[in-house]
Amino acid sequence: MRLFNPFLAMWQKTRLHLRNVWWLSLPYFRSEQRWSARALLLACIALNLGMVYVLVLLNDWNRVFYDALQNRDEPVFWEQLKMFAMLAGAFIVVAVYRFYLTQLLEIRWRAWMTQDYLQRWTTHQIFYQIELRQSLQHHESMTGSDNPDQRIQEDIQLFTSDTVGLSLGLLDALVTLGSFVGILWGLSGGFSFAWQGTEYVLSGFMVWMALLYAFLGSILGHFIGRRMAPLNFAQQRLEANFRHHLMRIREYSEAIAMDRGAEFENQSLQKRFKGVVGNFMQLLKVQKRYTWFSSAYGQAAVVFPILVAAPRYFAGTIQLGELMQISSAFGQVQESLSWIVNNYSRLATWSATTQRLSVFLTQMETLRAISFAVVQPQSDDSPAATELKTSALTITLPDRTVLLDDVVLQVRAGDSVLIRGPSGSGKSTLLRVLAGIWPYVRGWDAQHQPLAISDAIRLPPNAVFIPQRPYFPEGSLRNALSYPSAVNTFTDEQMQQALVQALLPNLCSQLDQVGQWSQQLSGGEAQRLAMARVFLKQPSWVFADEATSALDEASEKVIYERLLLMVIRQGGALVSVAHRPSVAAYHQRLWQLVNVSEGSIKSHVLQVSH
Repeated sequence: MRLFNPFLAMWQKTRLHLRNVWWLSLPYFRSEQRWSARALLLACIALNLGMVYVLVLLNDWNRVFYDALQNRDEPVFWEQLKMFAMLAGAFIVVAVYRFYLTQLLEIRWRAWMTQDYLQRWTTHQIFYQIELRQSLQHHESMTGSDNPDQRIQEDIQLFTSDTVGLSLGLLDALVTLGSFVGILWGLSGGFSFAWQGTEYVLSGFMVWMALLYAFLGSILGHFIGRRMAPLNFAQQRLEANFRHHLMRIREYSEAIAMDRGAEFENQSLQKRFKGVVGNFMQLLKVQKRYTWFSSAYGQAAVVFPILVAAPRYFAGTIQLGELMQISSAFGQVQESLSWIVNNYSRLATWSATTQRLSVFLTQMETLRAISFAVVQPQSDDSPAATELKTSALTITLPDRTVLLDDVVLQVRAGDSVLIRGPSGSGKSTLLRVLAGIWPYVRGWDAQHQPLAISDAIRLPPNAVFIPQRPYFPEGSLRNALSYPSAVNTFTDEQMQQALVQALLPNLCSQLDQVGQWSQQLSGGEAQRLAMARVFLKQPSWVFADEATSALDEASEKVIYERLLLMVIRQGGALVSVAHRPSVAAYHQRLWQLVNVSEGSIKSHVLQVSH
């Protein structure tokens, strides 16, 4: 039984892999593009079958052509050259269109999958949930969906390319095998041998030799190259992590330079790259051994059929043309049976890619299932549209540690509320809950029965949230200012007025200037540009998370006075998170987060005062 354990394990892995391939592939062929996708696939299949048919005709041509050479039959020779020209022309036409339509199927499939995954990744803030879970795990799992950018950009491309290429290649191998095995069987003749005084005849000897040659080669090739798939998986992960850290250094270049952290980052990058090189060397050793085997296997296959059939040729049983036809047919059968050997490296890459995409898709689907829908604002005719109101909320960390318990919030139009508390007490998390991006929260009614979050939290319409570290897309200043709205939503006059209100009059003439604004601006300028975005949109409700922490007190005073004037005029309210004591002067109410157990900041209660 132990003898079969490796084969059972291999079969189970193969079944799991094929199930994942089916799960990842089926949506495209059932999508709105299903008819064009299926038509392209059928066309590729037809062209592959046509290619095999041309090869069968070329195999028969081999016999006639080489017999003409052996018999010095000049008319047949020239006639067969004309036949070859027609067959070669057909081969070229089929090969060109097979390549074109295969590539067309791959790029269309990749485009659809990329759009689908981008939609999944961005819907319900899944991109934020993935990063949140990874940042709170303190370590990176080998099977986790690390580097989603690589999954979407690189793995989808590899998956579609390898799935189409390998699937059509396998079909081609099976059809070729079915077409040439009969030819080879008929050409093989019988192999006679005596055993204990009895003579036996083995029909289709060359077919059995091809089967034996390919079987032994496939088994040996698997045991030589079986480590390729996990090493490929690890290589992609290590490469992505190295590239990700390079991007982080670009993003935080100023902070790293100010901290004199260049040497630390250099050592960190060297360590990560050492991991890349170390894994690659292991992969290279496996690939080297496999290349030794596959090269020897391929070269031996060239002369093997001639060696086996040579005794019949020298005995005069077959002519040169038939010998060449046997060699050609054997080559086609052996090549078909050796499909796994010839594609083992690509199969290993395909397996690793499929596993990464399956894990990524599973995690997105899991997060979508456990994430609550973004809190929907009340309609304008609702009585609750003029206030923020929640039922009792329990807010936890992903590990289920309670951060805030039994929190009931109420803010009416015209209010200004300041949220304060020690670091780590859940101030920013409370705003994340209100924004609808923190999934680890439950709501309770008066009888302590669970509520849907959309029922537990009533958020008024026309509300904006200002993070402490704002994001600005690359491009022109008007793009950064109008984000995420379209640029043509606002006029130049409106944008310039918003910049003046946010104390950035010097930027009024730079609306069309292109730059990386997140890095070009100082911390105070970035926060003021975020405020300019708020003044431009004129929301009724503003939720600010340390939104003026980088401003001087004079600028902060002007900004807050203008924010209060705006929300009051719009019939809304202002809710702020801040540590700086001076911010309290611009708020009427205080929500103070207080420790419920001494020495702990993991569990707090909310105290409300005026």
